[in-house]
Amino acid sequence: MKQILLNAKLRSLTGKKVKRLREKGEIPGVVYGHGTEPRPITLDGKEFRRVYESAGTGTLVDVKIEDEKPIKVLLHEPQPHYLTGQPIHADLYAVKMDEKIETNIPIHFVGTSAAVEEKEGNFVTNKNEITIRCLPGDLIPSVEVDISVLKTFDDIIRVSDLAVPESVEIVDDSEDVVALVSPPRSEEELEAELAEDKEAEAAAVEELGKEAEDETSEPEEEAQTPADQPEEKQN
Repeated sequence: MKQILLNAKLRSLTGKKVKRLREKGEIPGVVYGHGTEPRPITLDGKEFRRVYESAGTGTLVDVKIEDEKPIKVLLHEPQPHYLTGQPIHADLYAVKMDEKIETNIPIHFVGTSAAVEEKEGNFVTNKNEITIRCLPGDLIPSVEVDISVLKTFDDIIRVSDLAVPESVEIVDDSEDVVALVSPPRSEEELEAELAEDKEAEAAAVEELGKEAEDETSEPEEEAQTPADQPEEKQN
């Protein structure tokens, strides 16, 4: 697997002062992990976005902090700006190659469904990612799902149908529905759904206004709590 390198600098600025970093196009972050003290870092914004787009949360990244030896990390989904959606804080989890970890990987749907193409059904996805457990060296970046098996409205793809290497365990319930095709909706159903969408959009705009008023301080600079961290298991 191709190695992905991400450069970082140690950071002394914290709290509201990190605004200065963002004004220069940099992103504050933290490196932490099992048996490792959290270390505040600064990342180049463009480089981080490029690396995250390539690696996501399911690929190991080599992080080089100044002149130190690179360390293996997993990127967590970065904290986005409430309006622009651009990353404003990054969490990097340092892994140990002999300890199992949990992380989320995306589901990529491929192929075409006869229930959609011939019966004009609606393709419905209940999951766009799954949680896996494995050694860091066995990580897979994504799982591919062929939807050509959805030939009728009764066909369902479940977690148990997903194919992953033997070294990778899927944490999600095996009976969870991943995708299906629902029958086409009537004009009345579509109108009712449109009305619900408009109400939801109005509520979302109102909530964004409240967030803009409340956002007077910068994001927390602490690492995730243990409950949020990937699970580690000794072999």
